[in-house]
Amino acid sequence: MKLAILSCGPNSYSTRRLKEVALQRGHTVKVLNTLKFSIDLQQGMPDLYFRQKVLSDYDAVLPRIGASITYFGTAVVRQFQEMGVFCANSAHGISNSRDKLRSLQILSRHQIGIPRTTFVRDRKDVIPAIQRVGGAPVVIKLIEGTQGIGVLLAETIHAAESIIELLQSQKQNVLIQKFVAESKGKDIRAFVVGDRVVAAMRRVAQGQEFRSNVHRGGLAEAVELDEQYRETAVRAAQILGLQVAGVDMLEGKNGPQIMEVNSSPGLEGIETATGLDIAGAVIDYVSAQVDFPEIDIRQRLTVSKGYGVSEIVIPEGSEFVGKTIQEIMLVEKDINVLTLFRGAKAIPNPRVERVIESNDKLLCFGKLDSMRGMIPDKTMRRRRPKVQDLQTDDAHYFVGEND
Repeated sequence: MKLAILSCGPNSYSTRRLKEVALQRGHTVKVLNTLKFSIDLQQGMPDLYFRQKVLSDYDAVLPRIGASITYFGTAVVRQFQEMGVFCANSAHGISNSRDKLRSLQILSRHQIGIPRTTFVRDRKDVIPAIQRVGGAPVVIKLIEGTQGIGVLLAETIHAAESIIELLQSQKQNVLIQKFVAESKGKDIRAFVVGDRVVAAMRRVAQGQEFRSNVHRGGLAEAVELDEQYRETAVRAAQILGLQVAGVDMLEGKNGPQIMEVNSSPGLEGIETATGLDIAGAVIDYVSAQVDFPEIDIRQRLTVSKGYGVSEIVIPEGSEFVGKTIQEIMLVEKDINVLTLFRGAKAIPNPRVERVIESNDKLLCFGKLDSMRGMIPDKTMRRRRPKVQDLQTDDAHYFVGEND
């Protein structure tokens, strides 16, 4: 495999480890400065130049895009994607994770724990918003902060109001978030690669600091996650469109609460804490995808007029509840069920004998008119239709919104 690591920090621990492990496994690897690319566009021929020369062919790209260059960095990753090169994280997934508001909006549609969060602009809305998340203390976050920067704890409503007013006066967008007191300055970082958690650590804040980031002086220790935490981490990464991610979770009284999903997670802290070869897991995953790539269905279905992939929600009281997939005659309607989602569980390729329950979600491929016909009128009016044009920008599960 010929691998390109996109990084502006060739001497950083993570970049060095990834290159070292790739070379040990016999791959050809180069670290390419993301800012040294030029993007060329012409009909039918997307192309890239690196340091004024046409870029040679690569089998795969491993993006390490810093927050300060998100726009240009994701443009470069997107160009690799258009050129048919496998990217460990897509441009869309990186963009989703970089914006805290956007990522929480996407996650909020799923049965995944997140701290109660609100976003306001008008000063008059601040106090009601704080009250809606449970009152002081609250956590105030810059939407695009990283490594604990731009995360503040306000002990009182008055303090929160003052902080928000100051930040907004500096043209900063902020989130107001419930303070999960039971986490007590601790959080979990789960490192997700593909469909599994390859390592996890618990980070503990020191002294009066409530932020547990290692960059803020937090201590890290290896931890073995239970199934609920592992499943939550993997689902959060996949929902946002990431295959390599650091998923940060608070240990809430009702289970894991997603704080953030990082598209360029650092390796040093978690490899040191766990003693595991996480860089090797990343490289092995990328290599396996090059040998047997997953296909983006959106790019394969646009020529099939009238067909698409959609998520069908089975509401309580539906005529389909209590019937098997076979009995609701989906095959006869030219609909194939790819995955059945039940609560936090995902059941791929469900058997036709599987009985449908209330609030099940069916991820289906088939005739769009047939799928529209399965949605009750009152559901169609009450909720935005699930069946959408596959050409929309924000796509996940290959439909109209990355959710």
